[in-house]
Amino acid sequence: MKNTKEHAARTVSLVYQCRLPLSTSTVNHLADLLRRHLKAIRSRWRALPPGKIAVIVLAVLRHDQRLADMAGGNDVSETTVRRWRDELIALLAAKAPRLDRALKKIVKRGGEVVLIDGTLIPTQRRTGKENRPNYSGKHHRHGLYFLALTDERGCLIWISAARPGRTHDITAARRDHIPTHLQDAGLGALADLGFLGLDDDPDAPVVVTGFKATRAHKVTTSEKDANRVLAAGRAPVEHGFAHLKNWRILTKLRTDPTRATHLLRALLVLTNLEINR
Repeated sequence: MKNTKEHAARTVSLVYQCRLPLSTSTVNHLADLLRRHLKAIRSRWRALPPGKIAVIVLAVLRHDQRLADMAGGNDVSETTVRRWRDELIALLAAKAPRLDRALKKIVKRGGEVVLIDGTLIPTQRRTGKENRPNYSGKHHRHGLYFLALTDERGCLIWISAARPGRTHDITAARRDHIPTHLQDAGLGALADLGFLGLDDDPDAPVVVTGFKATRAHKVTTSEKDANRVLAAGRAPVEHGFAHLKNWRILTKLRTDPTRATHLLRALLVLTNLEINR
């Protein structure tokens, strides 16, 4: 038997094409945003042109492509792709609307109510005491909680900061002073039973939540009808979350939880660009 150090076949780097289901206007918007940023910081050089960088970052966000795979397919380093991703996420997040300004836009359009709901974005399970608050007993998994507002059609208008997964709906709404902002704007809100008790004004409630059965009180027929009407009015908020979660990077967040707020707000801007194109 003869020993040899020769390989049976050489290792070949394979690259495949993948369709990106986004509009050209979204890619151009992101590329223009990067061009203006480079001009502002007086940076004249990048390894790839802004249009190509925009496509790479959108592929990472939309398809949850691994940074190393995108780097190898474009002859750059993984660190470079990570820097591009974080740079564009920060630029997009800065364009996300503030709560008070978002509500004013609804009023200018003639809107009367908004839809409010919370959602859990799954994350990796990390060890340590600091990660225990991220476990949601309701969903039986680790994640980060976000509160969002949509208009009557289900178009996302605002998203809150990231909070631990065990955060309750009412707690998040009170920390963001949702009832106060709604009163200042002259708007009402439709919410599910998770927000029951957020607005204690029985005469002129700002947040309408429906009726809940208890041991001492059974829901009457009229209350059931009111709950059905409320559920029908709240249905579009689920469409808003569905559009947001089309970005597969949210399937399971692997980024630092401290950066999750910027990521969600950047995706909010991109989602609205796609819907309103």
